[in-house]
Amino acid sequence: MYELEQVSDCCYYVNCPAKIGIYRADEARVYLIDSGNDKEAGRKVRQIIEKNGWQLKGILNTHSNADHIGGNHYLQGQTGCPIYAGGIEGAFTKYPILEPSFLYGGYPCEDLRHKFLLAQESEVLEFTAESFPKEIEVIPLPGHFFHMVGFRTPDNTVFLGDCLSSKGTLEKYGVTFIYDVAAYLDTLDRVAAMEGGVFVPAHAEVGTDMRGLVAVNREKVWEIAGFLLDTCRKPIIFERILQAVFDRYQLTMNFEQYVLVGSTVRSYLSWLKDKGKMTVVFENNLLLWQSAS
Repeated sequence: MYELEQVSDCCYYVNCPAKIGIYRADEARVYLIDSGNDKEAGRKVRQIIEKNGWQLKGILNTHSNADHIGGNHYLQGQTGCPIYAGGIEGAFTKYPILEPSFLYGGYPCEDLRHKFLLAQESEVLEFTAESFPKEIEVIPLPGHFFHMVGFRTPDNTVFLGDCLSSKGTLEKYGVTFIYDVAAYLDTLDRVAAMEGGVFVPAHAEVGTDMRGLVAVNREKVWEIAGFLLDTCRKPIIFERILQAVFDRYQLTMNFEQYVLVGSTVRSYLSWLKDKGKMTVVFENNLLLWQSAS
C-alpha cells in the first residue's frame, strides 16, 4: 500500500484505497491528482514526493468526496500549495460539512461526522485561476458527484476519478454511490468513446481501454433500475425500498451505508420518475413510490 507506480513518461499514481495521481511537470515540480482519505495519506504522499526530490506545486481535485480530499488540509498546511477544484466541488472542499449534511438531508449526527465523510477544510482555487497548469485538460465527468472532473496530462494520461468501479467492487457492494444517474450514464458513454494513452480510475485497475469496464458499470445501473421497478410494482414507502435493496445485495445497515446507499436509491427513483417509469402517490401522509407500468 502507498507504493509509487509509474504509468507514463510524466505520470504516476500512489497505490492506495483511492489512487493519488502524480503529474510531473518537469524534473522538480509535481502536481497531485487528489490527496487520499486523511492526514496520514497526505503524510505518506509527502514522503514519496520528498524522497524523489520533487516539489509539490498544487493539488488538482477530481471531486470533493472525503476520500479524495482528505489529505488536502495537511499538505496545504505543510507546503502552502494551492488546491484546485471546480464548481460545487470547490464549495464542498472549502466547507466539507456539506458532504455529510447533503447525504443525510439535515444536520449530520456525530455518527456521520468522521473522516470517511467529513474531511478537514482547505482553501480552494477554481480551475480558471491563473496559476492552474494550463497544459492540463479538465474533463467534465459528472454523475458520481455534482461537478466531478477528470484530467488529461500532456503525455495523454487520463485520470478518471470515480466514474468507474472495478468488477470486484460491484460484486462486493452491489450499489455504488451515484448522485445523478442520467449524467452518470452520459459520462460512461463519454469515457467509452475517449482516446488516451493510459487511463487511471481511482477505484479500478489502470488500463489502456476502459470500454469493457464501462459496459460492466452500465449494466449494473440498469440492473438496479430494474430491481427498483420490480420492487415498486405496488405503492411502497422509501424505507421499505431501501430495506429491499439492502436485502437484495446483502448489505449491512449502519449510519454510513444508510446515507450512501439511501442517497443513491433516491437518485435512482428521481431518475426513473423523470423518465416516466416511476410515479408517486401521497396517502395517509406518506409518500409512496410505484412503477408506472
